[in-house]
Amino acid sequence: MQDSTIPSTSYLRLVSWNLFHEDGATLEDIRLLLRTTKADILLMQECRPFTNRLPDLVGGHYSRLASEGRVHGTACWSRFPFQTPPRLHMLQPGLVAHRSAQLLEFDIGFGPFTIANVHLSHGPILNRRQLRLIRQELSERAIIMGDFNQVGPAMLRGFKDVGPREQTHRMLDKVPLRLDRCLTRGFSALSHRAYPRFGSDHRPIAVTLYPHDEVETFLPLKGKGERADIPHYATLSPTAIPQYPTR
Repeated sequence: MQDSTIPSTSYLRLVSWNLFHEDGATLEDIRLLLRTTKADILLMQECRPFTNRLPDLVGGHYSRLASEGRVHGTACWSRFPFQTPPRLHMLQPGLVAHRSAQLLEFDIGFGPFTIANVHLSHGPILNRRQLRLIRQELSERAIIMGDFNQVGPAMLRGFKDVGPREQTHRMLDKVPLRLDRCLTRGFSALSHRAYPRFGSDHRPIAVTLYPHDEVETFLPLKGKGERADIPHYATLSPTAIPQYPTR
């Protein structure tokens, strides 16, 4: 039986943020980001156990998973229930740390899809190998989003890079790098942006997505092939989406 809070509209607002585990973002920073971005799904990397208190502040559905022996891991907050329990998929280890992807399955009205919340290894060869391994675990409609630790193009067959094309991290506070990304299959982006850096050494990124099989129905063309502007959840009637408290 489908959850009564699942909206029938077809647009999805995703946000990803590496919290910086050493002395990074606080719960109040995360709550501020949710208020600012009006995210439907928030993906977090380098999450310490204190983030487990997030649902007490804002409601919603939440999962945090960490590899054995690691203090920090990946976490997801969502307005929508998970279709199956989130799971950790182990990847080829790097020289310093074991890496994993948090796999999340949803079905929110326009059909099922999978999200991989990632914090990948440094180094282009291992990095792209990890992406190919993740791809094998995903559904036909899928999103890979998070901290890619990647400088060049992802080059993952079947996926498009739809995230903001600007730096999201400064190595040693000097070298600007675009490490945080979003790859999609079966979705296209209506909008994307990187938010100012606060509370962490990474900037949050946001994308608004729509599924491909509903483009002709919901996105009429105007002018020379330009799509009409379509609102995401944040601009719909308050009764169309589940609300969470902001106390």
